[in-house]
Amino acid sequence: MALFSKKPAVQTEVDFTRLPKHIAIIMDGNGRWAKKRGLPRTAGHAAGAETFRTIATYCKEIGIDYLTVYAFSTENWKRPEVEVSAIMGLLKKYLLEAIGQMERDRVKMEFFGDLSPLTSELRELCERTREISRHYEGCQVNICLNYGGRDELVRAARAFALDCVEGRTDPNHLSQEQFGGYLFSRGVPDPDLVIRPSGELRLSNFLLWQSAYAEFYFTDVLWPDFSKEELHRAIAAYQSRNRRFGGV
Repeated sequence: MALFSKKPAVQTEVDFTRLPKHIAIIMDGNGRWAKKRGLPRTAGHAAGAETFRTIATYCKEIGIDYLTVYAFSTENWKRPEVEVSAIMGLLKKYLLEAIGQMERDRVKMEFFGDLSPLTSELRELCERTREISRHYEGCQVNICLNYGGRDELVRAARAFALDCVEGRTDPNHLSQEQFGGYLFSRGVPDPDLVIRPSGELRLSNFLLWQSAYAEFYFTDVLWPDFSKEELHRAIAAYQSRNRRFGGV
């Protein structure tokens, strides 16, 4: 299918008056990037963190309203302890820097996922960024942390069932919009464009409900090498498509 082609789109010019409102990115390829250079996987994660900083800043500059990134999945705990510790250390470093710069940059931050397994220090940093964000308008960056699409749906189903048992809602009147209010992403519009670098052609348990009608862009570029130019290619590919949402 052409939708899953990894070849660059023929159209490369971006119409900045028709940008997607919400871009979601699976930040994949850090480990392979490091391996190609004879470096430890932790070095790949550090490089990927800098790419995230660059792309998030650029999305704000060009007027993207929402950016959602897959930072750490519910399955990533299976990785070696040293790698998990390095990722959490990078997250702490980023949050500390972000808190210091949020007044200047006016970027809102939110977290999708179950934060309870994190250290108390990381949980407090996440809550501080959320609290500061409540005072800002503009670009919102959503960080999926200890997040899994199936886990999100199970949690939503449990919360809805509890509301039904306790008489707060009627299961016979459940709508898609109402169910969406039980998700981590409640209040955030669904992504228009989902980008996956690294050459893999799958969602990997990312935003399963929210991506129902998203456009996809896959590229062989590894995440640490993902550039503004590659983002332009993704947006240009998105703009070249006719989104019918099941219609004609």
